Amino acid sequence: MNDTTDTREQILNAAMERIHHYGYGKTTMSEIARDCSMSAGNIYRFFASKIDIAEAMARKFNAKVFEDYAAIARKKTSASSRLREFFEMSLERTFKAIEEDAKILEVAGVLKEERPLYFNEQMAQERVYLVQILNDGIQAGEFRALERPEETAEFMQSALMKFRFPQLFSALSLPKLQRELGGVLDLLLASLSCGAHTPDR
Repeated sequence: MNDTTDTREQILNAAMERIHHYGYGKTTMSEIARDCSMSAGNIYRFFASKIDIAEAMARKFNAKVFEDYAAIARKKTSASSRLREFFEMSLERTFKAIEEDAKILEVAGVLKEERPLYFNEQMAQERVYLVQILNDGIQAGEFRALERPEETAEFMQSALMKFRFPQLFSALSLPKLQRELGGVLDLLLASLSCGAHTPDR
């Protein structure tokens, strides 16, 4: 890494530590700068605002998530089992992250309000892997032919929204959420099976 990247990473790590301890709302750019032994003016050379730091935190978390999504999509197991693993991993990882650090929920809420396009971008990237799995299932004869796999992937995301965002967990335990997720996945996978058809509207 070069000096600019090192400094940016130093700021991000200091911000994450402070936000994890005090929360997003009670953290200021001046405090982050002080933790990095630099002036408040200097920190703005790397992050224009606190929300930019929050987005960088989320991107860092999601970078590992996307690596794991890609690994699941490449597996040689059935498409159905890969779809289950995809969404089960997402639920478990998000739940445990919130359980270990509830203040992450505050950051997620702020991003949802102030950076809605960020979430749209992340969902679009996720659909790349979902479409790959759907197409594998179609080619293997496991799933029925789909006219628009991209749209199907989008609908799957919508149907499983409750299990994707911690704001929707409704204070349920992880086993309860896993049970519900398994049931919804059963319905979705049944609709993808070769004998299934879309009823008239």
